Amino acid sequence: MTRSMPLHRTDVAAIELLEIPEWRAQIIERARSGMRPLTLYGRRDGERVIVTAVLQRNDLMRVLRTSVDPATGYHELTTELPELHCFERELHEQHGVRIAGHPWLKPIRFEGQDQAAMNAYPFYRVDGKEVHEVAVGPIHAGVIEPGSFRFMCFGEHVLHLEIHLGYQHRGVEARLLQRDPLRLAPWVETIAGDTSVAYAWAYAAAVESLTGWDSDPDTELARGVALELERIAMHLAGLSGLAADVGFLPGASTYGRLRTTAINTTMRLCGSRFGRGAIRPGGNGMQLHFALADVVRANLELMREDLAVIDECFLSARSVRHRLAGVGVVSQDTARQLGLVGMIARTSGLEIDARSPGQGAFATPPIKICGETTGDCWARARLRISEIDASLSWLEAVMSGSREWAARRTVLPSLGPSQLVISVVEGWRGEVVHCLETDMAGALVHYKVQDPSLRNWMGLALAVRGNEISDFPICNKSFDLSYCGNDL
Repeated sequence: MTRSMPLHRTDVAAIELLEIPEWRAQIIERARSGMRPLTLYGRRDGERVIVTAVLQRNDLMRVLRTSVDPATGYHELTTELPELHCFERELHEQHGVRIAGHPWLKPIRFEGQDQAAMNAYPFYRVDGKEVHEVAVGPIHAGVIEPGSFRFMCFGEHVLHLEIHLGYQHRGVEARLLQRDPLRLAPWVETIAGDTSVAYAWAYAAAVESLTGWDSDPDTELARGVALELERIAMHLAGLSGLAADVGFLPGASTYGRLRTTAINTTMRLCGSRFGRGAIRPGGNGMQLHFALADVVRANLELMREDLAVIDECFLSARSVRHRLAGVGVVSQDTARQLGLVGMIARTSGLEIDARSPGQGAFATPPIKICGETTGDCWARARLRISEIDASLSWLEAVMSGSREWAARRTVLPSLGPSQLVISVVEGWRGEVVHCLETDMAGALVHYKVQDPSLRNWMGLALAVRGNEISDFPICNKSFDLSYCGNDL
């Protein structure tokens, strides 16, 4: 079965445990040869920490592993490869690994043992007679999760923004090891509730690989339908928020109304507006019969017709373009250095998308991968509109034939012993990465979860530099990052 997304499985015994200098050298060499660092994480092994780096080029992945003594650690990689800064900071925070020479060795989040220590977080300071600080959070007026934003400003001009998260750390990864690995879907799909389908698919694909079960084309296609409906719904929510922030009320109301159509379509297919229960290891909770297909097609037609009107109004409104164009720019070079992913990378001219056109669910019909080049709030709004159009076109093509499928699930066997599997699913924000490893008895010994927000928060901090502080709300909404996806 050809997978719709990158998936890599290997025997743990086949992964060479490199000496630290060789491990560092190979990571740098492969990154400079065109492979992209996908993830880097640690796992306790007695008194030492096993550090795993995964690099990727298209569907090819390379796993590089070493063992370090936390007290001595290793010399940082961030100076050579800035995209690794967040992973090395996480490694230091979670396992106490000494990372010598790291230029910004601050916590990505606090693990929860000492929440009071968050009050002593060392925010960067800019000194000057007319420089002042603006502190936002961690308690917010809006219906969002807690995060602390510290602006260093010269008048209204933002010199520096530092973002500090982790106020609701939940210990997700540790809890995922406490239950039957075949029954984790209800937990996994609530890790980041606005990305339930992408998380559930990444988990299901990894577990299925560990058990040796291959999904059939109908299963992959049904999962693709759920994923693209989730993408449409969340892009509509983002456009509604952006339109509200710039005072374009027709867009705020219409995009918000159409989001309801999208999530209600998902509910008709699986029983949940947020796609919960749509995907399970060994099958799906999705159903489609001829009468329901007519409902789906009618909803797609409604969204297509109404979007044509509101998109034209939104894109042609001078007030909207004046407010968004040239604001919150992330250059292609900055995006590449920081390792930004998902729609944020694609608006800066980087072609990073885990969906595989021509493979799996996206083989027939293929799906269009969209991009922009200016890297500003205007580009991020335009990309959402383009991706909604591409997802609608794909869904319309899927629904044009006489397709139907029933909710069904295969009982899977136990996980294979001594295996490492890495699954990547392109959620609406970007790549959702799940890394699962089993021991010699087939028990799950490590579950690494990675939301695209982990890599993109620093991009938001840099996007705000040089803008007015009043531009922050639209920059923040245009990125639309996850607090809970970061505060695992």
